[in-house]
Amino acid sequence: MNFKETAKGILENVGGVENIANMTHCATRLRLNLKDVSKANDEAVKSVDGVVNVINKAGQYQVLIGTEVPHVYDEFENLVKGSGQLKLEEGTNDGESIISKIFSSISAIFAPLLPALAGSGILRGLLILAVQLGFIAEDSGTYAILFASSMAVFYFLPVLLAFTSARRFGASPYISALIGAALLHPNFLALMGNSGNGVTTSFFGIPAVLMDYNSTVVPIILSIWAFSYLYKWLDKNVPETLKLVIVPLVSLIVMVPLTVIVIGPIGVYSGEAIANVVNWLIERSGVLTGILIGGGWSVLVSFGVHWAVNPIMINNISQFGYDYICPLTFACNFAVIGTAIGVYFKARDKKLKGFALTGVITVALSAIIEPTLFGMLVKNKKLFLAQIIAGAVGGAYLGLMKVVTNAFVFGSVTTFPAFIENNANIINGVIGLAISVIVGAVLGYIFTNKEDKLA
Repeated sequence: MNFKETAKGILENVGGVENIANMTHCATRLRLNLKDVSKANDEAVKSVDGVVNVINKAGQYQVLIGTEVPHVYDEFENLVKGSGQLKLEEGTNDGESIISKIFSSISAIFAPLLPALAGSGILRGLLILAVQLGFIAEDSGTYAILFASSMAVFYFLPVLLAFTSARRFGASPYISALIGAALLHPNFLALMGNSGNGVTTSFFGIPAVLMDYNSTVVPIILSIWAFSYLYKWLDKNVPETLKLVIVPLVSLIVMVPLTVIVIGPIGVYSGEAIANVVNWLIERSGVLTGILIGGGWSVLVSFGVHWAVNPIMINNISQFGYDYICPLTFACNFAVIGTAIGVYFKARDKKLKGFALTGVITVALSAIIEPTLFGMLVKNKKLFLAQIIAGAVGGAYLGLMKVVTNAFVFGSVTTFPAFIENNANIINGVIGLAISVIVGAVLGYIFTNKEDKLA
């Protein structure tokens, strides 16, 4: 794929630079906010080399490309911002609904961090396995170094989220990172002593409830969102000759105390409340939760709104060390694998068989289901239903057995180390995913006609 030509072709067929209100990308999609969607030619965009499909959902024009989307996005950004015709205002689009803005913001904030989160999660799983097998001792220097490597992304998550949130909301990424770092400074943490969350202190006589912000998600996002308004006001009103000093000075003086006194506690408690509600529902009815998430995850993916759930999983991992939801997304992915296997063994058309086999390999190794989902399953309602049923059945078993992962990862064979919690968890995880594959393969085989062709 020629990334520059792909970006150029997409831009030309969505109405040009003047029709772009905002842009971002996730793991597989170029996500555009268009000023006038009617100017976009869906069929022309689909015909661009490297484009798999086009989805116009959740207030965004989503161009499905695959794992090479970051390269296409870089070229697309150069074309848009380098044209001189438009200055994008990050994170703004008056044509979007509140819900659409939330979804697009979550996608933009978390997408750049996914490789770091996934890689750290796998390393954590492999380290646990190495300890259980006796290859590495927990009191060794090797363990300490690898443990720090695997957990750094979670401990310093507020700093990383501050940076990506700033890019989304239009604030200074570097000042934002400083705001996040201030919340993790040893002197600040020392104020809590050994008491943990809830200890009070004061700032110029104003009472402040102290929190441990390492590994938290919600507080820093809310803080940087609020900071973006202050930053834009300062940038507009402070004389150019004083900006170098005044903008960061005022930003830190205002935002760090504001976060500690007001925003932080609200964010911590709200994040914990959401996680506790989700975990309570799973504890009360793991089967129902497994059916809903295992079967419905692909529907969320098809609309591009699954990003709204990812922060809950990340928060669970960082706060509790485990998560119930992530295994259920595995059930969906392995249901896709199973359904594609069924198609492969039933279909006669070589192109369809080849596409199905490619889908099996892609999902198994990279956890990317969109090409198979949009290229084969969504186009055939029976196959889409087969995958949903398979994911729901496998998810029901995983939910019933309370299977967890100890890392936030995407569901594939290569991310199995995330299940390494205890022997029962691993065994039940394998059984649940095997159920998804087998049910998907059987239903995929039944629902495929031998004469079906790749549309």
